[in-house]
Amino acid sequence: MPKGKGFALSTDQGPCPCGGGAYRSCCGPLHRGDQRAETAEQLMRSRYSAFVKGELEYLLVTHPEAHVPEAERRQQLRRSSRATRWMGLRILSCTDGGVGDMAGTVVFEARHREGVLRETSLFQRRGGRTDGDWQYIKALAPLSQGHDIV
Repeated sequence: MPKGKGFALSTDQGPCPCGGGAYRSCCGPLHRGDQRAETAEQLMRSRYSAFVKGELEYLLVTHPEAHVPEAERRQQLRRSSRATRWMGLRILSCTDGGVGDMAGTVVFEARHREGVLRETSLFQRRGGRTDGDWQYIKALAPLSQGHDIV
């Protein structure tokens, strides 16, 4: 992801919603475009934090959906981020998705006010290259009813 995109609109103060430390040194640099996710898990964590903080631009950039118009995707994300109060993330397992991998899966639980979303998510490198940015592709196996993270 190019530096200087200025995705982050929210404050850098306080803990990171993903549970990985201070926001300014955890997911904040990814949301601002200063760093890129090195692993599928890091992208998963940063996307969760983006949902919590309403970082719609970051969510759009990290999830390609060519068949859905961007305006419609933005509206869906805005509606979802306003309707859901996310309360915590727990990574259950990761398969592949490391620095040198082309793809990987992350199994997680995301707690929200109405319950828990459990999902197995597929991540792949952009352009099919090991130096391509990680992208969320799709949910392989939603493990419970609830809100979808898109």
